[in-house]
Amino acid sequence: MLTYFAAFEVFFEENLPKLFAHFKKNNLTPDIYLIDWIFTLYSKSLPLDLACRVWDVFCRDGEEFLFRTALGVLRLYQDVLTAMDFIHMAQFLTRLPDLIPPEQLFQHIAAVHMTSRNRKWAQVLQTLTEQKKSGARLSGAEALS
Repeated sequence: MLTYFAAFEVFFEENLPKLFAHFKKNNLTPDIYLIDWIFTLYSKSLPLDLACRVWDVFCRDGEEFLFRTALGVLRLYQDVLTAMDFIHMAQFLTRLPDLIPPEQLFQHIAAVHMTSRNRKWAQVLQTLTEQKKSGARLSGAEALS
């Protein structure tokens, strides 16, 4: 999962630089919220009707969509999150609001760009996986330089 987190952070930094910097400043790492979202395919964190829509697209588009959804959720709530400290962000992200407007969320998901330095999700993930195998200990962005 660490490789997936590193890949996620590459796209997080590209898509939401202000929020990414706020998370870094507060030492909020993806493992705090992302494991639960991904491992449960959003069934614990999103209302069931919304989770079902995510599952439909996931079945069509693959794992990339799960991470794109995470970025869409962060994008939807970035103004709220940037005003919070570590504890409140962690609590918010582990217990998202019950009423999430589906159309708004999917608009935010659609606005997420899953290309970094002309590399798509799968290419970024592959590069990070290869670097991990070779023993390189770089962050996601450093690994792609």
